[in-house]
Amino acid sequence: MLKDITIGQYYPGESFLHRLDPRTKLICLFFYMIGIFMVKELLSFSYLMVFSIVVIAVSGVPVKTVFKGLKPMWILLLLTLILNFFMSIDGAILWQWRFLKITDAGVRRGIFMALRLVMLLNITALLTLTTTPILLTDGLERVMKRCFIPMAHELAMMMTIALRFIPTLIDETERIMKAQIARGADFETGGLLKKAKSLVPLLIPLFVSAIRRADELAMAMEARCYRGGEGRTRLRQLKYRRGDGLAFAVTMSFVAFTILDRYWLKLFV
Repeated sequence: MLKDITIGQYYPGESFLHRLDPRTKLICLFFYMIGIFMVKELLSFSYLMVFSIVVIAVSGVPVKTVFKGLKPMWILLLLTLILNFFMSIDGAILWQWRFLKITDAGVRRGIFMALRLVMLLNITALLTLTTTPILLTDGLERVMKRCFIPMAHELAMMMTIALRFIPTLIDETERIMKAQIARGADFETGGLLKKAKSLVPLLIPLFVSAIRRADELAMAMEARCYRGGEGRTRLRQLKYRRGDGLAFAVTMSFVAFTILDRYWLKLFV
């Protein structure tokens, strides 16, 4: 399951999405998120789902690679469905037992929330799958500076380092688990509580390894005279191209059409 985590991993390629400026990807992702959380109708969701499918096809990343990132999140998706099913008080009652009840509004809200999470996770995974950590750092920094966010370079560096070390920590976890299984540890049998307890001996060496890697990274950055973003130059300068304008226009058109569709009847009927 750890190998199924796609956020933070990079998939090499030369697709249209790979060649886009990282600032364009970040801005398009921001507006896409706005569209996801504003729509409330199934037809509007279908527009965004079509847009997601087109983006995945253009990215050149295998569909299996994109969707396998949902496997570790199945518990979150299941909890989202259950909580929305049972915590809705409006709508017609479909099932009731004592104080527990499921309404049609709760089912509808739970399905929409699960769809939102699925689409958001897939598009966010595509951002890291098609953007190298260095370009992602530069793009984050430029966008935050344009938004007048203080300490933009430091914040972008921290977020990118965190994303960059997700695959490293996953590999380290797999290595430690294999070493402990060879010594007789059992991570598969038993119930949920027993499996959780069996992971406790795994956390200590993992934390030690993470702290050691962080210390080595800090020493390497200090040895290279890293002093923050003040006065730093870059080997590759970010430049907008025609493809960036096209991607931005298409994304904004989809999101605007999706949002306007929510008020379509009110405006023209």
